[in-house]
Amino acid sequence: DIIVNSLYSNKDIFLRELVSNASDACDKKRFLAISAEGGSSAPEMCIRVKADKEAKTITIEDSGVGMTREELKKNLGTIAQSGTKRFLEALKAKPDDTNLIGQFGVGFYSAFLVADQVTVVTKSEGGEQLRWTSGDGTGAFTIAADDSEAIEGS
Repeated sequence: DIIVNSLYSNKDIFLRELVSNASDACDKKRFLAISAEGGSSAPEMCIRVKADKEAKTITIEDSGVGMTREELKKNLGTIAQSGTKRFLEALKAKPDDTNLIGQFGVGFYSAFLVADQVTVVTKSEGGEQLRWTSGDGTGAFTIAADDSEAIEGS
């Protein structure tokens, strides 16, 4: 809570940060598809934002790259871990490859400016669909198999 509130002075920033993370996931999936051996075209990507006034929830869905159980622990379980930053560092030797800008990590935590609990449902290529759920504000979280409707494009 202290870290989140010291990073962000405007609560409305959370939506921009989360949509930016969704965009980064789409960019990464697009890049991986194009750069794969024999890859010739990028898959169509989308980001949807849905509000449910009665449930008091906002859902942000993207068709980008998903995360494995280990990636959830590493990227969402530790503040300021950045999957995109590490991805960029690995590609620095190839200057024409991509121009991903993003920080999966700090931006994600902006969600706690407006929510007591955050849930992420994700599915990596060929992996199981998982649900990451934040705890009670102590930094605790759970990761479990998710049996809700299958994520599109998986």
